[in-house]
Amino acid sequence: MAAVHVTVWDDRDQVAGDRAPTAVKAPVTSAAAAAPALFIHNIFTWGSDPAYGFAGQRPLADSRRLLLMDRRGYGDSPDTARSDFDADAEDVVEVLRDEASAVGLGGAHLVGHGNGAVAALIAAARRPDLVRSLTLVQPSAFTAATDRPVVAELLDRVRDGAPGVPDGVTPEQYLRASTEGLGMAMPEPTPRRLRAVATAMRERPIWEAEIPLEVIRGAALPLLVICGTWEGAPAAYREHVGLPLLAVAESLTDSLGGRLLRVPGYYPHTQEPTAVNAALREFWG
Repeated sequence: MAAVHVTVWDDRDQVAGDRAPTAVKAPVTSAAAAAPALFIHNIFTWGSDPAYGFAGQRPLADSRRLLLMDRRGYGDSPDTARSDFDADAEDVVEVLRDEASAVGLGGAHLVGHGNGAVAALIAAARRPDLVRSLTLVQPSAFTAATDRPVVAELLDRVRDGAPGVPDGVTPEQYLRASTEGLGMAMPEPTPRRLRAVATAMRERPIWEAEIPLEVIRGAALPLLVICGTWEGAPAAYREHVGLPLLAVAESLTDSLGGRLLRVPGYYPHTQEPTAVNAALREFWG
């Protein structure tokens, strides 16, 4: 059993119950037997969070099981001294193994956002046999996109000594600086949110991640990359975060032979859930 918490959404029985009864029992449809989907969140959040997590993807539970994993230190998962993408990837593999043992459908669709997308990439490389497809929502896989100048410049800056979190900064102060400080609204600083922020403050730097692109490419997994257009984003946020993330999305799409979907805004799955959900339905088949 995986050591992390997983929220499970499965509304297929409810959908079936809303249908009018028929004289002849309908055969099991491909949707009813659909493979599950496992979602891995980014920083400051947890799986089912409506602000930054995957609450907007709940409608997809009408046709398959959705598994929303809380990374260590986030949501309802246990605390950790230091959040680490390699440990997250192993947790992802364990959840995939548990699901395969319980359901036996031959793998799950894997969806990761931001740092969670990095964990998804590493997990897919470790056990591609447990993954049916890979969806990356604005992946923070900077080390896999050094062919793009804006990414290479970012990595040079952080590796040359970008300042860490100063001593004495509280999670609420850090959350405010990371949102209002960049021109965005700050979510309510609940204890659950502040715990997630505290975990993010001591997360292993994502630029230390080694993405096994050759292994993933060799696995020939269907790949969908989703990014925002970043139009309308606060200028500082777009310059320092958005442009590198756009470049990563484009680079991974090219290097792994995937499909790139651009949607308005800068948090695709929360700001444009209808468009993202439609794309996921089509992609999963």
